Amino acid sequence: MTKTQIIQYIVNKFSQLDYVESIVLSGSQTNLIHDQNSDYDIYIYSIKPIPVELRTEIAKSLAFKFEVGNSFFEDGDELIINENNTNDFCIDIMYRNPQWVENEIDWIWRKHNAKVGYTTCFLHNVRTSKILFDRNKKFQQFIDELNEKFPKKLIENIIAKNYPLLMKKNASYYDQIKLAISRKDIVSINHRITAFLVSYFDIIFAINAQTHPGEKKLIAYAQELCSILPNNFQENIEKIIQPTNNTDILLNLRNIIVELDTMLETMI
Repeated sequence: MTKTQIIQYIVNKFSQLDYVESIVLSGSQTNLIHDQNSDYDIYIYSIKPIPVELRTEIAKSLAFKFEVGNSFFEDGDELIINENNTNDFCIDIMYRNPQWVENEIDWIWRKHNAKVGYTTCFLHNVRTSKILFDRNKKFQQFIDELNEKFPKKLIENIIAKNYPLLMKKNASYYDQIKLAISRKDIVSINHRITAFLVSYFDIIFAINAQTHPGEKKLIAYAQELCSILPNNFQENIEKIIQPTNNTDILLNLRNIIVELDTMLETMI
């Protein structure tokens, strides 16, 4: 079978269950930037759990290698499938309750609550999904709502939640990185730089009224989706990830914040 036929087979199997409300394709394959290594992420939205026996049956019928019940991040199955005896590809099938989606949209999009990093990442996953089955058109309603104008209050709250953590408060990421450098703790240095970038990109996408695309290819996504970016955007990020020495990390972190401040000032 071709990839299209395999995906349709999965949709046909799960859509027969009357408690399955929606089935969508999402993740890398429905985003602007993907490559031949991108998995196919299929999300099954059901109001009650789907029996493991059925999930196993579907996996066995399609995959030469599979793992059912991988729940380290969220409940899901991973299938490695060979397409027409030519090439292998991966399908991740994940299982969600539609009420959970409703709650996330309500908490973030409607009530404007921000998180420390990745605030709108899940909403982006929903908004960019391709509907394969939608029993009561509820998922289309989610997509339509998330394609409305990005709430101004949510932008403000994302900035207020994440910006002080960069350098402007006690125990900021900058201060923690500085301390880690003084201790020569390379694991802590990299961990805190990652945390810095998590909050930084949450700000960047929010400023541009864009939902956050996740954790992959963020520089490319920012350059593709965002009309407003700090000066030396890519260069400064590369310098803190691949510094000449630890002293340069702090200098380049300050440069990133200065450029971000300049951009924010022009928007006020």
